[in-house]
Amino acid sequence: MIVTGLSPHHENFLQVLRSYLQLTKPRIIPLLLITTAASMGIASHGRIDPLLLLITLTGGTLAAASAQVMNCIYDRDIDYAMERTRKRPLPAGKVQTKDAVVFAIILGILAFTLLATFVNLLSAGLAMTGIVFYMVIYTHFLKRHTSQNIVIGGAAGAIPPLVGWAAVTGDLSPTPWLLFALVFLWTPPHFWALALMIRDDYAKVGVPMLPVVKGEVETVRQIWVYTWITVAASFLLVYPLGKAGVFYGAIALLLGIIFIKKVWQLNLDPSSKDRAKSLFKYSILYMMILCAAMVIDSLPISHELVAGAIDKSGAIVDFLQHS
Repeated sequence: MIVTGLSPHHENFLQVLRSYLQLTKPRIIPLLLITTAASMGIASHGRIDPLLLLITLTGGTLAAASAQVMNCIYDRDIDYAMERTRKRPLPAGKVQTKDAVVFAIILGILAFTLLATFVNLLSAGLAMTGIVFYMVIYTHFLKRHTSQNIVIGGAAGAIPPLVGWAAVTGDLSPTPWLLFALVFLWTPPHFWALALMIRDDYAKVGVPMLPVVKGEVETVRQIWVYTWITVAASFLLVYPLGKAGVFYGAIALLLGIIFIKKVWQLNLDPSSKDRAKSLFKYSILYMMILCAAMVIDSLPISHELVAGAIDKSGAIVDFLQHS
């Protein structure tokens, strides 16, 4: 463990705010929120209450931020040792550990209170479950002890769709669990691509990420398997669940083809950090666009446009047959 009781040195109040914001890892949160919004879009059939959406996303942001701050606290020793994370607020001494703990607790309390008061207890409970799973199961038990850490731990990042669905309906049907599974399956290809990029850092601090333990070839092989399963699972919304239509299906097909192509390119050269980086960046884009397609597809106007296009194409075919 490293000494983290350093006195923070800041030039001004804005830098203090920036340090606390950095503790929440704000670049990660938007991806969690878009999966929440996608779930809410499908659950409400495209008629999302704007106020409910705002409150749910705000609660989700606070819950995710709380989890990330706790993660920074727990991992401050390896963050100090890793080149990529050494400048984070805790290892850099910009925020004291005790202050970060208070900050994380406040964020968690605000998240639960907001969701429980203005949404429902189920969504609030699920958000808290996400924090506990991320910290206890993934960060404490899995991350430093097994190469399958991100596979099981990925369940924490897959909870936001459940929160979104529960916020709209007050229950959990098979559809949100499919969305949960989709994010769960997508997480290993996404995170292992990053692990391939910074394999040496993980090896240096003794974190048994798959590329460190099994090597690049085996990691890419598993990425290949999980990617195919992820792409296949994305179509289950269309059939058999029937919760998405032609627009979503077309986007899912295009995104899936590109995803598989990216993994195949990495498979040809598993040691290429450039190809791993390309896959990592695309995996983020994949999930964001896929969720955006879910939202657009759920809108009533989208159904009207698709139905109109089908009617017109049918009329054209009928005209050609009888002309």
